[in-house]
Amino acid sequence: MTSALARGARPSPRSRSTLTPADRCRRKFLHYFPAGFRDVNYLAWERGYKWQAHQRWAASLGPARMRALIRAGREAELAATAISIESRTNLLFSFEKMALRDALRTKSGAATFASGLYQYLHGRGSVQRRFEAWCQAVADLPRRQTRVLTWPLLTVFGFIGRPDMHMFLKPRVTQAAAIAYGFEFRYASKPDWDTYVSLLAFAERVRQDLSDLKPRDMIDLQSFIWVQGSAEYP
Repeated sequence: MTSALARGARPSPRSRSTLTPADRCRRKFLHYFPAGFRDVNYLAWERGYKWQAHQRWAASLGPARMRALIRAGREAELAATAISIESRTNLLFSFEKMALRDALRTKSGAATFASGLYQYLHGRGSVQRRFEAWCQAVADLPRRQTRVLTWPLLTVFGFIGRPDMHMFLKPRVTQAAAIAYGFEFRYASKPDWDTYVSLLAFAERVRQDLSDLKPRDMIDLQSFIWVQGSAEYP
């Protein structure tokens, strides 16, 4: 049976004190988006532009296309396409976008980025092994002024390219959301597997708790987490 809270109804004054942190986060999300992940405003404000970025990625940088570009020595074209797709979102800060553009100006930088990204998204081996190899690839990119190895920059392309399995991490927002949700998020500022697997566990916990709202992918889960931790949703 679906509870009144699951349907988006406001709890009675008596029940408010007994809500769990996860219940309160759910109520906050449904306050802004009463129809949940199918709400018109949710689609317009949160999901729409992220899904459009994924669609552009699938059309321009599917696995076969990425392989063909790398084999043809056109890694710079692959990197430029990835940057162009991301640039139409607000997922990265402007200084992160600039740091990445600077890092990919050289042929070697573009090659490191392109091959590392392909292996991360579509390569063989465990998710852990591919993630750690991607961390190393990003760490090896040329650096001018601003560092390139940040959590948002590291996770944004997996999130856009494979929202079926990869999550995007904005550290401050995610940490605030985890506290609000009552989830013990293990975070380290230097990207590592322990933090990323904890992020995936947080997303899976949210997916299970909101199963009746039918989240489709990591875009829905990331958007829910964003609502909990962002100042845009007081």
